[in-house]
Amino acid sequence: MDATTLGAVLACVGVLSGSVVAYIGKRGETRNSLTDQLQEELAAKRTELAAAKESLAQRDQQHHDDLLRITQLEIENIRLGGNPIP
Repeated sequence: MDATTLGAVLACVGVLSGSVVAYIGKRGETRNSLTDQLQEELAAKRTELAAAKESLAQRDQQHHDDLLRITQLEIENIRLGGNPIP
């Protein structure tokens, strides 16, 4: 094999290996991008979940307060001579 042929073969091998490295790098970049997007969505969902839990806790407290007030009104009704609510 003469020097020209050897140079051409080595150049082809270099170009092919460069292409493989670029392809693998791009795949890794795409995976990292997808991972970043998923992590951002997960953080947003966690924030939404925390807000929903807070809202639920507030509603639960309001329900408790309402039941307490209803009981107080029923006691007052009975004390004033009204009929107990079944």
